[in-house]
Amino acid sequence: MLISGRPPDDVAVPVQIRRLGGDESVIPVWRNGLGGLTFQVGAGPSRRFAKWAPAGSGVDLPAEVERLQWACEFASVPVVLDYGADADGAWMLTAGLPGDSAISDHWKENPETAVRAAGVGLRALHDELPVDRCPFTWSVEDRTEQAAVAGKDSTSGLPASTSIDKLVVCHGDACVPNTLITEDGQYSGQVDMAHLGTADRWADLAVATWSTEWNYGPGWEETLLSAYGVEPDPIRTAYYRALWALDTTPAPSP
Repeated sequence: MLISGRPPDDVAVPVQIRRLGGDESVIPVWRNGLGGLTFQVGAGPSRRFAKWAPAGSGVDLPAEVERLQWACEFASVPVVLDYGADADGAWMLTAGLPGDSAISDHWKENPETAVRAAGVGLRALHDELPVDRCPFTWSVEDRTEQAAVAGKDSTSGLPASTSIDKLVVCHGDACVPNTLITEDGQYSGQVDMAHLGTADRWADLAVATWSTEWNYGPGWEETLLSAYGVEPDPIRTAYYRALWALDTTPAPSP
């Protein structure tokens, strides 16, 4: 299983992505755990980003396209410029947002600013996206049902279910690498939104705080929660982290 992170500079650029770039530079910037790749096309304020999902990878680009097209009306998320698919895979081209990932080399050296920006950004997303107009869900019921369909045990290992604290439109993958931060340390926007949908805000908060430890080391969870504007909730945090682990555990081999 691949680990998310920056791919090597010499990674092969799919011909479909090269075609999108034309004569501009095409630089690999991210590889997710399923083998999907993201490339920066061009540079400066007009840069774009192209995602590539190899056939059979399990990366659901159509779902992300649909969600971004809805969310961009309300929040700072990438605008979809192009989408397509063929026998080799699928691709999506989006306009670039200002700033860099919260785990760029610069922000890893300045974790307090990065973590605060991630908390502010997540709160902004939850406040801006209208629950009553969202056509997508990311509910516990949907997620456990999908796990069961994938052949995973969706009951063992989960703590007792918990009530909803506040229903919001969740990011669906609120790990800090998906927060963008401008040079002056301000939140700029969010990326990677294939699972966006309505759910308890702790479905995002539990993972966002968890990811601060993965990316910056221990001790930053309460900084993110403070920036978001909420007190710690250990019970909901434990529940949604267990659910996240269920989502991300590979299905057993047949």
